[in-house]
Amino acid sequence: MEQTIPRLVQAAAQQFGDRPAIEDGELRLSFAELADAAVEAGRAFCAAGLEPGDRVGVWAPNVCEWIVAAVGLQSAGGVLVTLNTRMKGTEAAYVLRKSGARLLCTMGEFLGVNYVESLADQELPALERIVTLRGRAEGAEPWEEFLAGAESFPEAELRARIASVQPDDLSDLLFTSGTTGSPKGVMTSHGQNVRVFETWSELVGLRAGDRYLIVNPFFHSFGYKAGWLACIMRGATAIPHAVFDAAEVLERIGKERISVIPGPPTLYQSILTLPDLAGYDLSCLRLAVTGAAPTPVELIHRMREELCFDTVLTAYGLTETCGVVAMCRDGDEAETIATTSGRAIPGIEVRCVDEQGKEVPRGEPGEIVVRGYNVMQGYFEDPEETAQTIDAEGWLHTGDIAVMDERGYLRITDRIKDMYIVGGFNCYPAEIEKLLFDSGQFAQVAVIGVPDERMGEVGMAFVVPAPGNEHTPESVVDWCRENMANYKVPRRVEIVDELPMNASGKVMKFVLRERAGA
Repeated sequence: MEQTIPRLVQAAAQQFGDRPAIEDGELRLSFAELADAAVEAGRAFCAAGLEPGDRVGVWAPNVCEWIVAAVGLQSAGGVLVTLNTRMKGTEAAYVLRKSGARLLCTMGEFLGVNYVESLADQELPALERIVTLRGRAEGAEPWEEFLAGAESFPEAELRARIASVQPDDLSDLLFTSGTTGSPKGVMTSHGQNVRVFETWSELVGLRAGDRYLIVNPFFHSFGYKAGWLACIMRGATAIPHAVFDAAEVLERIGKERISVIPGPPTLYQSILTLPDLAGYDLSCLRLAVTGAAPTPVELIHRMREELCFDTVLTAYGLTETCGVVAMCRDGDEAETIATTSGRAIPGIEVRCVDEQGKEVPRGEPGEIVVRGYNVMQGYFEDPEETAQTIDAEGWLHTGDIAVMDERGYLRITDRIKDMYIVGGFNCYPAEIEKLLFDSGQFAQVAVIGVPDERMGEVGMAFVVPAPGNEHTPESVVDWCRENMANYKVPRRVEIVDELPMNASGKVMKFVLRERAGA
């Protein structure tokens, strides 16, 4: 397997040639055409002044151009910075500033939002150029015009760039909040990602000719690395899906002969709730990979019986491990798939440890720590946070509590961090609390995750209004909708006079959880 993403794309052209690589509506690219498109886009990025190691942001939904831009900038030696499509201007600007991105590829408009406009009042000293992959926006250059710049940069020089990209070079920065309120850029290299997803795609059984509907967003490792990157490796066809709608997905399965759909449990639950499920042709479905939230045993059975999947697997990972730590294996029984997140992938060490870092006996809960080739290079320009997360012996501390059984399978029971998961999206209370507190309207804020029948978990905020500010739960929710991505918006709000504190001044969130439960 080629050990960099640009070389992987070129090798796939040799191996799979005219087979379909991407199908996005009328837009179709074979593997050979994708390789050519990567070279053209790479030349355009070089013509725009991109130097090896420079960062480029991509802020767009799942569309063909997203993939071409990513493999193009990586072919030029650039580092991909992904931005969540649900981010507001202030959130996106933070990521662009922190990463020092010189270019941004985005949309003219998506779901009624003009991304370029939302950045107009933001301080972005490093950002030199904005390109719209689709549509137009004032102050941005359309993708076609940007690509025309490729003519001024020789193809031979771009191919020399491709050859010069090394497995240890950074391929991407994916931002995650971790334990603090400010998102941090997770640095991973080409070689790490290629090796991890060579293993992932082999273990799940992705194969040439598979038709993979990628519903998971490209800005997340699930849609990017376990999505289109895995397709390029295995010769599968990547079929981007921009906005999840259960009925639309069902329609596409039969019509486009989809065989592979990974996603969080909520994705399959939404499909299974549709009343006329029996009326759709699902006979082409073969493979489902789920994770990111607890998976009921009954759901696994229904996915096999009603959705016609031959193979259903669960996995566990985090951005700091290129997205993968542990996986179930084909042949594992439904009980194992539903109640565990699998066992370590080959070549990776996984332990459950106590507070002193000592491994706990099998069957007892401990923090998951990971060591191996999948562990990130560190947080971008943040050595302190890196040192807090990766210890002197190279163990990455995940903050997740699990019980490991005698077979090495992990059952995740809790989180040291307060993170909770809303429909497959990680929510970090510290980040949401910081956004609310920074508004100046609240004296104190505490956010916890509470159970929700449809989403698995949702946020609940306890707020103490700042002097001179009057708030209702509705006004707090309205403010949040204006200022943060919708999955972060607390679904429940309680206005309080004070928060329960311990002697050292820390909010006792267990008290809030008890109150919420009551």
